Amino acid sequence: MPYLSNVTAIGAHRPYGHGSRPYGTGIRDRSVHSVFRFFCLLLTLLAAPALAGDRLALVVGNSAYGAVSPLANPSSDARLIGEALEALDFKVTLLIDASQNDMRRGISQFGRELRDAGPEATGLFYYAGHGVQSFGTNYLLPVDVALNDAADLDLVAVEAQSVLRQMYSARNKTNIVILDACRNNPFTNIPDFNDNGLAEMQAPTGTFLAYATAPGGVALDGTGDNSPFTQSLASQMSTPGLKVEQVFKNVRVEVIEKTEGQQTPWDASSLTNDFVFAEEEPMTPEQLQELQLWRSVQASGDPVQIMLFLRGYPEGSYAQEARSLLSVLMERELSDPAPPDPVPVAKGPDAAEQAMFEAAQADASAVAYQAYLDAFPQGVFAEIATQELAAIRLKNGTDPIGEGVTPPKEEPAAAAPIGADTRDENITFTTVLSSDQAAISGRSIADLIKMSPLYPPVDGLPEEYWKDKTCSNCHQWTQDRLCTQANSYLSLNMQRSLDKKHPFGGAMKQNLKTWAAGGCR
Repeated sequence: MPYLSNVTAIGAHRPYGHGSRPYGTGIRDRSVHSVFRFFCLLLTLLAAPALAGDRLALVVGNSAYGAVSPLANPSSDARLIGEALEALDFKVTLLIDASQNDMRRGISQFGRELRDAGPEATGLFYYAGHGVQSFGTNYLLPVDVALNDAADLDLVAVEAQSVLRQMYSARNKTNIVILDACRNNPFTNIPDFNDNGLAEMQAPTGTFLAYATAPGGVALDGTGDNSPFTQSLASQMSTPGLKVEQVFKNVRVEVIEKTEGQQTPWDASSLTNDFVFAEEEPMTPEQLQELQLWRSVQASGDPVQIMLFLRGYPEGSYAQEARSLLSVLMERELSDPAPPDPVPVAKGPDAAEQAMFEAAQADASAVAYQAYLDAFPQGVFAEIATQELAAIRLKNGTDPIGEGVTPPKEEPAAAAPIGADTRDENITFTTVLSSDQAAISGRSIADLIKMSPLYPPVDGLPEEYWKDKTCSNCHQWTQDRLCTQANSYLSLNMQRSLDKKHPFGGAMKQNLKTWAAGGCR
């Protein structure tokens, strides 16, 4: 609820000539009399401390300057911000056309209330009026300011840093300072006083500082009832769910557009908590259900699901968004041809498989190859490992599952293969072979096992694992070990192993079988 009964409005001796308007609900302009001001301050001091989490605001608007040029909008700007803050559950203290004493007392009182409110309270200070900088220090000008020498500025003005000191002493978590005070320099006739705008201040931890324009820049007073900055701010901070950073980002965009780039609002933050001026209304269970369903349907990108969603929520909060997405998806589906099936790309072994196979090669035992096959039954080297394991077991005289001796099946000696040396129907380890394949013809078995394969040892094996590499990369061939494999071709009687492509082609397999039939000489 708005703090209607807790709003204090303090005026000054010089009401602004443009007239005064009633200030909304709970906030009224009053003529200032010293006794009345004291009475108001006393009542505030005696009031009960604010509860934790309270929102406290001191809002100052100075228009009716006496010794310097008056300003049209600050007083109405302050009223507008005060009304907006009151609607957002801030306890607002409003100072209109305040003297130096009014401002100092108001800032001091604001600090005491903030300290009493506790660490969870939010403090906000807003100032509209003349503001100047001198030697890097910012000063807010009361309406009774009178200055003849730049050295006397701190005696007649109010240092902006005094507000930050009060906030810092309160140790509360969140403070916001808003200065719409960067109007034109009112002291241009004073020597050594030619700085425009305000200097950038350092934000103490937990503080958000906002300026109507960039440091050193000049803010516009505006041609309407309110400055461009304040008008935008009052609107944006009433938007539910916007964090303070987003509020002032939106204000910056609007002001740049309204002033055609002449004014760029600025901010600096050291906030450690999220803060929103207006909380979002909690969603009903039905609204939450609709939102969750829409997010799921949206993520699916499925036109059918979107159509079903629209059937259930034809006038829902996300119906227009759903129709737009459905239109895009349908247009894409009708215009884009179906993509071709991806061409499978042969994958090489991963590091673990490569390491285990190399370890099996180094060990050259049935146990090592079986361990590899147990770990990678469909691995890249599974076929090679199976052949090695079969060769080892055949050499040792055992069947693949170790259930006893399995002697090789006796077969009649095979005829010399086509293209073999016809002068000797038997092939030895060093016999020069004849073949239609140039890579084999003119070389012996002993020569070939030192060469690079013609075909991948395993279908689909990437070239980097076999091309331009010798057979010894995968096999530790000797005459005895190769004889064991060649005998496996004899025992299998031209079945699966003979049918499968050999790294040196089918002619090489035939020659190996013939060599084995002749006793592997």
